[in-house]
Amino acid sequence: MSIEFLDEIVRGQKQGEPRGLASICSSHPFVLKAAMQRAVRAGTVLLVESTCNQVNQFGGYTGMTPADFAVYVRNLADQVGLAQEKTLLGGDHLGPSVWQAEPAGIAMQKSLELVHAYVRAGYVKIHLDASMKLGDDDPALPLDVELSARRAASLAEAAEQAHASLGAAPSPHYVIGSEVPIPGGAQTHEDRLQVTAAEDVGHTIEVTRAAFLHQKLGRAWERVQAVVVQPGVEFGDDFVLDYQPEAAAGLVRFIETQPGMVFEAHSTDYQTGANLRRLIRDHFAILKVGPALTFAMREAIFALAWMEDELFPASERSGLIVALDEAMLRDPRHWQKYYHGSAQEQAFGRKYSLSDRSRYYWPDVQVRAALTKLLANLSSRPLPLALLSQYAPEQLSRIRDCKIENNAETILLDHIDRVLQDYQMEPFIGQK
Repeated sequence: MSIEFLDEIVRGQKQGEPRGLASICSSHPFVLKAAMQRAVRAGTVLLVESTCNQVNQFGGYTGMTPADFAVYVRNLADQVGLAQEKTLLGGDHLGPSVWQAEPAGIAMQKSLELVHAYVRAGYVKIHLDASMKLGDDDPALPLDVELSARRAASLAEAAEQAHASLGAAPSPHYVIGSEVPIPGGAQTHEDRLQVTAAEDVGHTIEVTRAAFLHQKLGRAWERVQAVVVQPGVEFGDDFVLDYQPEAAAGLVRFIETQPGMVFEAHSTDYQTGANLRRLIRDHFAILKVGPALTFAMREAIFALAWMEDELFPASERSGLIVALDEAMLRDPRHWQKYYHGSAQEQAFGRKYSLSDRSRYYWPDVQVRAALTKLLANLSSRPLPLALLSQYAPEQLSRIRDCKIENNAETILLDHIDRVLQDYQMEPFIGQK
């Protein structure tokens, strides 16, 4: 079963092997298809995760419930030829984040229903996150760590109850902790981050374990395999903070004393391949990536649109780039907190920002229609080598080496795969 692959990675880490797994945090079919194709080539497991904002019992911003998303991913896997047992579903930040403004009783009840729905849908990697203050928590005080732990334990209890109703299904495996950047990248420019202190991680583990045991969840605690910390990596609109191993040395020493537990690193987007291997070496065995993949997808789609401009009269073009910007202007809620400055600077951000807030707009009806027309236009003939040299030189090289075909969708998927190859989609066997 796919969950056993995660067990193997944790065991390998504890035996001194730098093993790890990428977590694909995207719902876009092109991103998932590229990741699935790489998993098929590597013969390994693919971990796909959705957040509580993205997918929940009310539909989330994708309009999908956990059961819907599970069917969606499995249908894509069938199309690509990725075996069901090679597909691992994970739930990220499962807890009351979506309902922070509501009183704790109401927010937590919705959170319990959320976790129950995820486990019932077949998700087996569950990140429990009750780290945020709720509507009737004291706004003047930081959230009590023990209260957060008790809430996380109640979520675990809901997961265990949901699993018990499934019969012989694999048991949920848990991730705890939440000292992470804002999902999707920082909203303001940052020059450095405070790396989580080892003593703070130890306290989080200690109080969460106590809360599990108080709820008689000892067997569930044995399946807590990772803790989220801040290793000092982040990205935002116009910056990337690279991993600095020396800053995380205390974390590395600490996790080596914790049996059966590794770190999970969020916001690893845009880290170099060398940095990803350093993270794996330092026991950050689960590496989450999302916006970097949709950023690469957007790059490839823009390149295809520029080639379309050269090949078709204006009346026959898709107008994809304009359609995407118009969709973002019609509904600015997904980007306006991230892109600042003059109108020109905001326009630049909508197209090229590393935060890639444009990823929220690909489901727009008009954007979807434009993308469909773009790919249909370019599928009518092989793309000219001169245009590929100008706009997709890496793919041109691979086409001439007979590694990929000369068609628009293959070029798009291959460009996304250039990011995925740094994550390998297989156990990392890195160098010390």
